[in-house]
Amino acid sequence: MEPSVKHKEAFEAQERHGAFYTGGQIQWTKDGKHLLCQCGETVQVLDVEAGRITEILGKNVDEDGAEEHISTFTLSLDDELVVTSHKNNLFRLWKWKDELVLKLWKSVHKGPVARLAFAPENSTLASGGTDGSVRIWNLDHQSCTHNLKGLTGVVSVLKFHPSHKEKIVFAAADNTVIIGWSLNSGQPVLSLKGHFSTVTSLVFVADGDYLISSGRDKVLIFWDLKNEGSIVRTIPTFESIEAMVMLPFGSKLPGIEIEKFAEPSNIHVATAGENGIIRIWQVAKGREVYSQDNSVVNKAAEEGGLAITHLLFNSVGSSLAVVSADHNIIIHELHSFKCVKQFVGFTDEVLDVVFMGKLESHIVVATNSCDIKVYNASNFNCQLVKGHTDIVLSLCVAKTNPFLLASSGKDNTVRLWRMNAEDGVVTAISVGSLHSASVGSVAFSSTTASFLVSVSQDTCLKMWKVPLQCTGSEEVHGSLVVSHTVVAHQKDINGVCVAPNDKLIATASQDKTVKLWSSDSLELLGVLRGHRRGVWSVCFSPVDQVLASASADATIKLWLLEDLSCWKTLEGHDASVLHLEFISRGMQIITSGGDGLMKLWTVKSGECAVSWDAHDGRVWAMAVSKNEKLVVSGGSDSTLVIWKDVTSEKKNEAAKERDLLTEKEQTLANLLQSEKLLSALSLALSLDRPYQVLNIVREIMKKGKGGLEKTVKQLSKTDKEALLKFATTWNCNSKSCYPAQLVISILLDELITIKDDDIAPIVSPSVVEGIIPYTERHFHRLSQLLLDLHLLKLTATQMKITK
Repeated sequence: MEPSVKHKEAFEAQERHGAFYTGGQIQWTKDGKHLLCQCGETVQVLDVEAGRITEILGKNVDEDGAEEHISTFTLSLDDELVVTSHKNNLFRLWKWKDELVLKLWKSVHKGPVARLAFAPENSTLASGGTDGSVRIWNLDHQSCTHNLKGLTGVVSVLKFHPSHKEKIVFAAADNTVIIGWSLNSGQPVLSLKGHFSTVTSLVFVADGDYLISSGRDKVLIFWDLKNEGSIVRTIPTFESIEAMVMLPFGSKLPGIEIEKFAEPSNIHVATAGENGIIRIWQVAKGREVYSQDNSVVNKAAEEGGLAITHLLFNSVGSSLAVVSADHNIIIHELHSFKCVKQFVGFTDEVLDVVFMGKLESHIVVATNSCDIKVYNASNFNCQLVKGHTDIVLSLCVAKTNPFLLASSGKDNTVRLWRMNAEDGVVTAISVGSLHSASVGSVAFSSTTASFLVSVSQDTCLKMWKVPLQCTGSEEVHGSLVVSHTVVAHQKDINGVCVAPNDKLIATASQDKTVKLWSSDSLELLGVLRGHRRGVWSVCFSPVDQVLASASADATIKLWLLEDLSCWKTLEGHDASVLHLEFISRGMQIITSGGDGLMKLWTVKSGECAVSWDAHDGRVWAMAVSKNEKLVVSGGSDSTLVIWKDVTSEKKNEAAKERDLLTEKEQTLANLLQSEKLLSALSLALSLDRPYQVLNIVREIMKKGKGGLEKTVKQLSKTDKEALLKFATTWNCNSKSCYPAQLVISILLDELITIKDDDIAPIVSPSVVEGIIPYTERHFHRLSQLLLDLHLLKLTATQMKITK
């Protein structure tokens, strides 16, 4: 081992990336810079450019301490205010940029509120409930001005007419009728009947003379509001529509340009629904003018199911944002429909994670999904990589080629992918589909990436040939070729790894064993027995003839490859050890477990150097960067945590603290030498040196009776509190009780004159116990002290009453 390699001693969480959108409402600010996303009991604000959460609304708790789950929210038209509706029947008005609650009032709906909408002037709010009622609120006084009736069931859409003069609010519920109420009279002025299923969105044409509605009955309806809400055209879409937006006049589309004239014949809307694609319609003619061909959203599994839940348009960037049922947010440029950004609002369980790309610029994550998520580490923009047809279980990046990725999953396949070095786009290369059950783990060869090994629930170990063209830029499509196959274990195989010299392969199984195989013919070389439960992970030391295994029996075992004996057993986890990695050139091991902990072990001593409380559940996945400066972990709590090695920083801080302590000690010695006792006393108190403080007090007492009182009174409040604590300790010893009683008496006499509530910590029960003298000779002094304390408490009580 190289002597220059130093042990790691500390890692700190640099970034945490958890769920920020778990379904429900989502809105885009007009400037296009922020997305407000509903996430459980909070509304989280996503910075679109940086890919980071900047504000979180709704972290408060109610009087019972329970979380105030948000049922829905809405953003004001000027992007300044947010109103949230909570399931405890409360409304909150927020100034969201400051995370500040401006007003709080109670909802009078019979049940949760399903929809909220701001009026154009922002001083009026509409709320639609699950009770079928629509209520109008004056936000200046938080008073309900109208209770609008006529709907049945849950309100599905709620929107104000864009004109300030009209003052009409439109809503629809389970009875599929769209009703418009006048806020002047409180009575319905329009009743639009035409849909036969839930109405999902309403869009007004710019001047408000026309209305377009979409529904799950697979039609769009074009209404003429000037002509008593008559139907101009009904457009069949042949799919259930969940979201619709109006495209501005003058917009550019792929191969099409909308004219700038605001005429009914020039109205275009974009829709999205169960097919998982965006479609653009020319409403007046009732024809489709564009259908998206590059969607990354899967079609709904069954008819009438959800694929896309929201469609948002931002005029500043001329962009469309698609929100999928899997909580993914995909932003497209309108003129080209190129995907410019992807965000994952909720990752579900993280099953595996690896670094990829030049200088490990990307983090690749396998979650409880058939899509592989490739994050840009700088802004956490995500690419959804499609190919697997079932949940992806394992990932591996070739050590000799950071742009080559292998994956395996529950679809019984092994797949190869290549990342483009310029734009970071990951594309498929080839697929191997000869396993007959879920493929739980894959690993590349270490020196050349010439072969790939995989293990499966079918108890087989397979070796696949990696095409030589995979290292170049040529596209290689087709099936991977298996060179060797062997039935390796009696039960499911959980893990596999290849030795640094590519001569050995190790497999870990639920049958409690680890087996070693030759890489040339998959010949069995040895069986390692000793674990009491299934083995989850195995890893070869990068420099020594040592193999490490992690098991469900909560232990890590180190095996000597020379004689296949167990060298050491590391114990410390309280649950299954799920993953392990060697670092520091084999001198240390990082492990993650089912107890939510990550641990750093020293191989030589077999002891745990440090533990981190990493996650709120099982830590399934862990990856270490090549320079070992970063570690990324993920688990069942749907959170990715990026850890930074801060060993050198901690050592530098400790060295600075030691230097500062030495400097203070020298200063203290100099002060004592020059008999500057006040400064010496204050410095000794700050250094927390009770014995030195006692000696300084005795030196001051030698100067005369009034010297101590004068010195104590010149101390700061913090120093006086520290001195009183020391005195209560000295008071328990007959040798030091006299200076202790003297100090306490001086402090109590001074505290009687204090005219604020700062006396509270001084009269705590622990201090009263510390004042009790050591011998009966001081009984009279004790009585006087207790009397002083009684007077002090009375003074404090009087001051509170006066206040």
